[in-house]
Amino acid sequence: MFLDLKNYTPPPEPPPSRGPEPLTPRQQKALAWIVALNIILLFIAPIGGATVISGLLEFFN
Repeated sequence: MFLDLKNYTPPPEPPPSRGPEPLTPRQQKALAWIVALNIILLFIAPIGGATVISGLLEFFN
């Protein structure tokens, strides 16, 4: 087959990608609360889980 490359035009370059938009102050505050809650639960959940497990063991023994 014959391929005519004389009229070949390369595809246009994609526009430069922008980074993510910065968070608004309200979004920053919400994110800080979510992180703080997760940190608090990180320390409370094992204690609560151990209490529930020990309570169930005492209940069935």
